[in-house]
Amino acid sequence: MKLTSAMKQFIQEHAGDDLNKLLLSSSRYPTMDIPFAVDQIAARRQLRDKLPSWYANDNLIYPSKIAAEQCSSELTARYKQQLIKEGEGVCDLTGGLGVDSSFFSQKANRLIYIERFENYCEAARHNFQSLAIKNIEVIKGDATEVVETLEGIDVFYIDPARRGEGNKRVFALSDCEPDLSRLLPVLFQRAPKVIAKLSPMVDIQHTLHLLPETTEVHVLSVKNECKELLFVMERGNCLSPLIYCQNILSEEEEQSFQFTYQEEQGEQARMAGQIQEYLYEPNASILKAGAFKCLSSRLMVEKLGISSHLYTSARCIPDFLGRVFSVEAVYPFTGKLCKTLSKEIPKANITVRNFPLSVAELRARTKITDGGELYLFATTLAGGEKVLIKGRKVIVFANVGLSKET
Repeated sequence: MKLTSAMKQFIQEHAGDDLNKLLLSSSRYPTMDIPFAVDQIAARRQLRDKLPSWYANDNLIYPSKIAAEQCSSELTARYKQQLIKEGEGVCDLTGGLGVDSSFFSQKANRLIYIERFENYCEAARHNFQSLAIKNIEVIKGDATEVVETLEGIDVFYIDPARRGEGNKRVFALSDCEPDLSRLLPVLFQRAPKVIAKLSPMVDIQHTLHLLPETTEVHVLSVKNECKELLFVMERGNCLSPLIYCQNILSEEEEQSFQFTYQEEQGEQARMAGQIQEYLYEPNASILKAGAFKCLSSRLMVEKLGISSHLYTSARCIPDFLGRVFSVEAVYPFTGKLCKTLSKEIPKANITVRNFPLSVAELRARTKITDGGELYLFATTLAGGEKVLIKGRKVIVFANVGLSKET
């Protein structure tokens, strides 16, 4: 893998090309490694918004397109920095593209990057040098073997590979590589702390049974899309973990909520007698973590149904951790309504929560097209009644405590 001046210029000139056509026309560029160039262009497209500081550096090399697909974003990598202490020794057991390693290295005294594949190691060495990072040691090898040789590590970081045979996605810990539940005792012999990045698809409470030394779980979303689950484990811990729900909206703005599952189990749900002036939809991290009763209790909002996970109140809560809507109408859901509703609401953004129809099925039944300023929530109330709720999104100005409807 060589990124010559000519190759960098070629990548810039063909950044917007159809990559399949570019591959087929490789004979036109006999002095260029076209497959390599195509991989670089494809990877850079993946990173344009995800990792802007790397995208802006045209000296970096990407060993594969999938490495760019699977790597952490800049926002999530920066968030993970706070999980280690200044001056600690950190080992990234599954180095990959090296994004997490590069951000950890900004706080760590030393960082060891381990990766099985030589081309990834070669790219990592080149990229860390290009990024002027001097405290990372790159080791090619199997993490399960290399870990036995390491000394002076305070924190292990691991992002187990979540693809099985035939590149099929897997989520269970035992199906990922390496198997964290089996490797953990070995890691705790070498360091007091382990941080694991897991798929947002895994069941948090089931995973806690497999990883009982967990002290913290960070449910990490970016712009209301759940991206990562971070399990922080400490050797010998037997206390209940704290669950952090983090929705990163920008470098300057985050929505944060913390709770424990013991607290959630002990709360009583505040159930709504009726749908009031405002409707609330929790952000993706809170929905994933299951902080349903705690959210209701702390923010004084009432739940529409036990399994609906929508809330209502008579007042606008500008700092609600999710989306806020002003309610304009509530319709009992009937077959007759489906036939006529599109006359009143020809276009709307539809969400279903605890409802027997999918969004696509509801659109087919009502003939309501997608988009516009109106929102339609299909849900089931505490008494079992199925309803459609029409509303408009409320834009919150958190800095001045004001809000307006759109």
